[in-house]
Amino acid sequence: MTDATVAGGDKIRCDACPVMCYIKPGAAGACDRYANHNGELVRVDPHIVLEQTVSHGGRLVPFQAGGGDWDGKIVLEPNVFVTAIGAGTTYPDYKPAPFIVSSEIDGVDMVTVVTEGIFSYCGVKVKIDTDRYLGPETATVRAQGEAIGHLTTSEYGSQMLSLGGVHHLTGGSKKEGRVTCDALMDLSNCKPVELTIDGGATVVVQAGYPPIVNGVAEERMRVGCGSATIGMFAKQWHGKVDEVVVVDDHITGVLSEHQAGKLLDIPDTGIKMKGRRSTPGRYFQVADPGTGWGGTNISDPLSVLGPFNPKEARPGLTMLMVSTTGEHAAYYELDEALRPIEKQMPPDLRFSVERIQENCEPALCTVLFMGGAGGSLRAGVTDNPVRLTRSVKDALTRVTSGGAPVYVWPGGGITFMVDVTQMPAGAFGYVPTPALVAPIEFTLRLSDYAALGGHMDHVRPLASLRDNTELRPMPYIPGRRT
Repeated sequence: MTDATVAGGDKIRCDACPVMCYIKPGAAGACDRYANHNGELVRVDPHIVLEQTVSHGGRLVPFQAGGGDWDGKIVLEPNVFVTAIGAGTTYPDYKPAPFIVSSEIDGVDMVTVVTEGIFSYCGVKVKIDTDRYLGPETATVRAQGEAIGHLTTSEYGSQMLSLGGVHHLTGGSKKEGRVTCDALMDLSNCKPVELTIDGGATVVVQAGYPPIVNGVAEERMRVGCGSATIGMFAKQWHGKVDEVVVVDDHITGVLSEHQAGKLLDIPDTGIKMKGRRSTPGRYFQVADPGTGWGGTNISDPLSVLGPFNPKEARPGLTMLMVSTTGEHAAYYELDEALRPIEKQMPPDLRFSVERIQENCEPALCTVLFMGGAGGSLRAGVTDNPVRLTRSVKDALTRVTSGGAPVYVWPGGGITFMVDVTQMPAGAFGYVPTPALVAPIEFTLRLSDYAALGGHMDHVRPLASLRDNTELRPMPYIPGRRT
């Protein structure tokens, strides 16, 4: 429950967020999180407490991990953690957190302070495992036609999106803010969201699932760049084929020129590559980016080749061309005019292509929620908020989100990121300001909590959490929630 004031006609006014809804009996507010129940403002969703046990699919622990004498118990007691999911907020931030819960862990008195933070300063970082070209760097990313973020850098086998942030939530039109908020909440709750990238692709993103690029589900991420693929598989090609070209939008590899080929005494083949030569056996810009071979725009791999040098090439010379995922592959032999003619691929080369595919990891979408908790919600923890920030930086206070571990960025404030697949289902909500509502928990020693000026008169024992509390199994970490 949170504070509320009685308005006319049996309506009550909710102060759980800046919208300050007037809610009639039996109805919920604009966020669907608070309702008027017989004149009392109540949180609609249950407060979530996680329990980690073997019966719930939790991680196994070694017998007698502590090394002491066995106390006769068959199993360890469940590991219970109080999350902020369903706990309510501290808004308007002058009051203590909804739950400040004490417990004893290994003989040490601990306290966990939980609240559902209202985050106007938040977004998601999305990692999309694909070789296919999604769009130019810095291109605008849209949902339902509204700008909600941008495409950032290409990493090793993945492309990154930065979505949300205060400018999209509050700095544009009302529709832009609403659509941004909806997309962030759906992505954070592991739901699929269709995104379009200006000058690029349409992609369906869902945390823990393969991306769908222009209607095609991605199966695997690259084993490496073209040069790395040459290095990894050079010995498996030695003696079975004269030349190998691994087509890659970034770094195309050529076996006979590559250092790996030189160390295996593979002779020159007279091959001529298009693009810009970097170092021996490594070529940049052999084609434009796209959704074809190796993330390029080509469907015919021979288009990246020039004519063979007749001083080194010979009729009958064999060549394998393959992409960085093994999705595309073709085998050629040079005819009397030194032109590559496609032939049926020999079984041992087909095996090497399958080996490349085997070494490609499954393509997935990763969604990290990122929020700034260095603002007013700290007042729900202590009457001197900067002490909480210092306690987090000094590693005296552990920060979690829905029970999941977070990464706290260095520097000022408490800016954290969390993998949304490690959180319980439905952990995120919204308020129509617009802003996201996300759980955050601070756990520390009870003595440290007192020292930083915590709200000690609001500390309650773990056993007191009974009403409107739901016990859920703790999600397996690491790995995607099933």
